[in-house]
Amino acid sequence: MAVRILDGKALAGELRAEVAAEVANKRALSNYVPGLGVILVGDDPASRSYVAAKQRACEAVGIYSQEILLPAAAGREEILAAVEQLNQDEQIDGVLVQLPLPDSEIEHEVIESIDPAKDVDGFHPMNVGRLVLGLPTLVPCTPNGILEMLRRSGIVLKGAHVVILGRSRIVGRPLSILLSQKGVDATVTVCHTRTRDFARYTREADIIVAAVGRPHTLSAAMVRPGAVVVDVGVNRIPDATRKTGYRLVGDVEFEEVSAVASAITPVPGGVGPMTIAMLLHNTAMAAARRREGRV
Repeated sequence: MAVRILDGKALAGELRAEVAAEVANKRALSNYVPGLGVILVGDDPASRSYVAAKQRACEAVGIYSQEILLPAAAGREEILAAVEQLNQDEQIDGVLVQLPLPDSEIEHEVIESIDPAKDVDGFHPMNVGRLVLGLPTLVPCTPNGILEMLRRSGIVLKGAHVVILGRSRIVGRPLSILLSQKGVDATVTVCHTRTRDFARYTREADIIVAAVGRPHTLSAAMVRPGAVVVDVGVNRIPDATRKTGYRLVGDVEFEEVSAVASAITPVPGGVGPMTIAMLLHNTAMAAARRREGRV
C-alpha cells in the first residue's frame, strides 16, 4: 500500500478559511478586527522569514498585524518595554515574541511579561498550567497544529501509542499533555537525549512524532510497518544544486520511512503550515475572549 502524505498545507488552508470566516463575521457584527503584535529582536534570516510569513498569513485572513523590530543588541529593559507596549495596546489581542532571542537567558522573563490573555504562543506559565489542568486556554501552536492535523486526517488517537522524540517546552512536553487528555486518550511515551535505545520504543509505536531538531534521526529500521510518522524538524543542510546553497529536511529519513509508514508528513509542507494556522486561530480566539471579558 502506498504511503499517505499528510498535506499540512491543504489542511492549514481549511483552518485559515475557517478563521477568515470567523474574523469577517466578528467584523460585520462589531466592526472589530483582531490584532497580532510581533516582536523581532535581531536580524536572523530564519526568524525574519518566519515573521514575514506570519504577517502575510494575518493579512490573508483579515487580522491586523503590527511588528516591533529591535536590534540584536537590545537589552532586557528595551525588550520588556516593547512587550508592555503591546500588552497595553487595545488594538492588539495577541502578543508574540519571536524566539530564539539573541540573549537566551532572558527568554523566560520576557515570556512571563506577556499578558496571559494575549499569549498566543501559549508559553506563559499561567497558560501552561491551565493546559496541564485541562482547562480552556491558549495552547502552543505547533502541538495544537499536530493534534488538529491528525484529527482532520482521520488518524485514530484513542488508545494509540504515541512516541514523541523530544521534550522541549515548545513541542514535546505540551504535545504529550494534549494527547493524553481525556477525549483524546492516547498513551504517550516521551523519549529524549537520556533515553536508552529509543528505537525500542519507536518500533512499538502506532504514531511517532519526531521533534529533536536533528536531520535524519528517524530511520526505517526504527519504524513499525504501518505506523504514522509526524516530522516536526526543519533543518538546513548544504546543497550546492540549490540557489540558496541549502535545502530543508526534517528529522526523518523521508524516502526510506515512507516505504514502511502508512502516513507521513513532508518537510516542508507538513507541520509548519499548521503551526501558522493555529497562530491565527489563537489570535482570533484571544480577541473573542477579550471582547467577552474572559481571561
